[in-house]
Formats: sequence, structure tokens, C-alpha cells
Amino acid sequence: MNNIKLEKIINKKLNSNKYKDNIFNGLQIEGKKEINKIITGVSICEDLIKIAILKKADAIIVHHGMFWNKENKVINGIKRKRLKLILSNNINLYCWHLPLDCDEKIGNNVQIAKKLDIKIMGKINYLLLWGIFKNSISYENLSNTIKKLYFRKPFFYKNNNINHKIKKISWCSGKGQNLILDAANFGIDAFLTGEVSEETVHYANENNIYFFSAGHHATEIDGIKKLGEWLNKKYYIDVNFVNINNPI
Repeated sequence: MNNIKLEKIINKKLNSNKYKDNIFNGLQIEGKKEINKIITGVSICEDLIKIAILKKADAIIVHHGMFWNKENKVINGIKRKRLKLILSNNINLYCWHLPLDCDEKIGNNVQIAKKLDIKIMGKINYLLLWGIFKNSISYENLSNTIKKLYFRKPFFYKNNNINHKIKKISWCSGKGQNLILDAANFGIDAFLTGEVSEETVHYANENNIYFFSAGHHATEIDGIKKLGEWLNKKYYIDVNFVNINNPI
């Protein structure tokens, strides 16, 4: 497939134009024109690039790409090294960030609901979904379920004054801890995201809600995997997901 055509296909699939993001979504670095083999991953990094080179991939597609809006624009250090590897091997680099978080069919947030068996009821905002468990679940059971499905023990916090089971939950993949007040004001029992900040615990405590942090990387694996599976099934492109594990 032509590299520009691939960009247009995925932009259309993910409705990329509707999002104001802090990174460019689409083809970030142009490589060879014809793409037959793709490596996907959560974040661009040297290890992922080297695997793509080893596998003779024509393109890399990631959720976290290069050239974030607020980062230093000087090309040095690890950025220079990554660029040299990509350019010298004529590899295309694509990135889809918010469009891959929010897509209603394959997005990271939808995949969290599927994984944890949450019935999606609606949106609090475009980044924040809410839903319900068919049967109310204890915080211990939810913590154990997250550990089993995401292969890591989640950070968990509960106010000692609350012991009710969880029915109504809101969530956001990745670095969504700054949305906890929006979720709390909506009236939920628990909030789940990928990361935690110091103030997050106070917000959970003072709003009497349960808080779970399941890992930024862990909560954003499934969207990029689903995108690759969709490309393989619909366009018969050789796509392989590579998990460069990250404990955060």
C-alpha cells in the first residue's frame, strides 16, 4: 500500500481531523512509498525502531510518536539517534494519539470497557467515558481483575469511610488523572486511569470515591493492537504488534 494512502485510510477510520491534539497525528516521518510490513507499538523508542529494522518493516505505527508540541525543537541526543535510525532505513513513522484513545470502536477507552466488562452508558466529555457493572463489584475484586487482565498490580486508593461496592465507574486511559474531578462531580463510585499524581489521592479522598491507576502503558496497549488487527483483516497488510514493556 502507498504510504500516503495508508495515512488517509487511518485518518478517516479514526476521524483524526476532529481532535485538537498536542502532537501531530498521521505520517510524522516519510519513508519508502510502498508499505507491505508494519510494526506497531505503544510508544516510539530505540528498541522498537531496532526491531522494525530487524524485521525489515516498511513502517512503524505508534500511539505516542515524536515531535510533541511543547518539547525542545532541537534535534540532538536520543531524538537525533532515533531519527538517524528511521531515516537511514527508509522507514515511515506514523502516530495516532487522541484519535486512538477516543475512537468508539477500537479506541483505548472502549477497550478498557470491554476488558473489564463495563457497560458503556455515555460520555462525561470526549476523553471520559462512564458506565456500570452488571453486578456491583467490591474494590478488592476489581483490583484483582485489573491485576489479572493487565498483568500488573494497580495502584489503589480508598477513603476508609467508604465500603460500598462499585456500580458506576468512569475511566480514561493513559495520563487521565487530571480528569478525576470531572468524574467525581458527575457522581461515580470509582475512577480508573493509567497514572496517578500526588494530588489525585486527595481528590479521591475528599470526594469519597475509589481510585485505580492501572498503568499508562498497560491501558494503551489494546487500541494500537486493534488498529493493527483491523489493517490486517481489511487490507491484508502484514502487521505485528511489539510490546516494549513499560512499568508506568
